Amino acid sequence: MATRLSKMITVAPTGKHSATLFFFHGSGGSGADFKEWLDMVNRKELTFPNVKVVYPTAPAQPYTPLEGMLSNVWFDRKRISMRAPEIRESIDEICKEISKLIEEEMENGIPENRIVVGGFSMGAGLAMHLAYRFKRSLAGCVVMSSFLNSNSVVYEELKGKDNKGAPPLLQFHGPPDDVVAYQWGEATHRTLKELGVQGEFVQLPGVKHEIVETEVLRLKEWLTKVLPQPS
Repeated sequence: MATRLSKMITVAPTGKHSATLFFFHGSGGSGADFKEWLDMVNRKELTFPNVKVVYPTAPAQPYTPLEGMLSNVWFDRKRISMRAPEIRESIDEICKEISKLIEEEMENGIPENRIVVGGFSMGAGLAMHLAYRFKRSLAGCVVMSSFLNSNSVVYEELKGKDNKGAPPLLQFHGPPDDVVAYQWGEATHRTLKELGVQGEFVQLPGVKHEIVETEVLRLKEWLTKVLPQPS
């Protein structure tokens, strides 16, 4: 199925636009739902002085874990398990589509090193493929309650390279997560770190498969460091 990104919500910065954050929702969601969730947790609309926030919506496509039913998912997978093989063709297709959006930002004057990708659950998995395979000069990658498969092509592509200049990683996970096991997220971060990716893993005590206020506050602090306002 051809990948189409027809729906997108954009939140303009409160000041001069000098950087962009692409934020990807979890499986079965939408950009609108994800924005609403983050705004609710933030207690007001999530905006930044210089950063534009873009919330795309995944295309509706057959999703194997739902027995082939149509769902808004970024890519297909055989099952939700760290040990499942990736469906690389499906992942690559959406990464190429999102790369076009990133390139449009660059054509409009925002350099690749002033762009961050991030997301929740499946959306964060997409962000990791983008940051560590397709757009390695990005300013950073934000991962909320997510993981990479143990045999991920991300790891294959990082092996044997100097990855100190790879996008820095900010990763969150709660130990009680009953959808994406905490151990999967922890193992993902450990493997990326072993391969040279710089970043931090933030444990969220008592947090299940959800987004919480402390997480958003930490995200906002981190963004001011990786996407500072021009002097």
